Amino acid sequence: MFGIDSTEFLVIVIIAVIVIGPKDLPRALYKVGQIVGKAQGMARHFRTGIDAMVREVELEELEKKWAAQNKRIMDEHPPESASAALPPPDDRDIDVPPFVAESAPVADVPPFVAEAAPVPPAPPAPATDAPPYLAAAPAPQPRKDDAAA
Repeated sequence: MFGIDSTEFLVIVIIAVIVIGPKDLPRALYKVGQIVGKAQGMARHFRTGIDAMVREVELEELEKKWAAQNKRIMDEHPPESASAALPPPDDRDIDVPPFVAESAPVADVPPFVAEAAPVPPAPPAPATDAPPYLAAAPAPQPRKDDAAA
């Protein structure tokens, strides 16, 4: 751990028991544990920050190296003339691409608005003596037993 041998650790424990006392020793060890934990957290945070800075410096160095390599490659292989890199112009009409279909004339109304269909008139209600809120009784259905007889 810190280069403490077992005999040295035993001497430290005996002195702590004598100085602090066996009654307050657990509370003292708890406080020491909290302090050590906070120190380890700060050291981890500091180490993480240092690692991030090192990575940023390495990334900048790599970007410089890649830019120099890219420049060297571009100097070795210059692009041909700009007109040779472009395809030859077409004799076709450039305004309308060949894959676009011509559309029918457009009306004033957008195509997604549908006209309302005419609603047919409601059939007249059957004339009955029963109040309108009562439903008519369903017609009796023949049972399977009746068909067999």
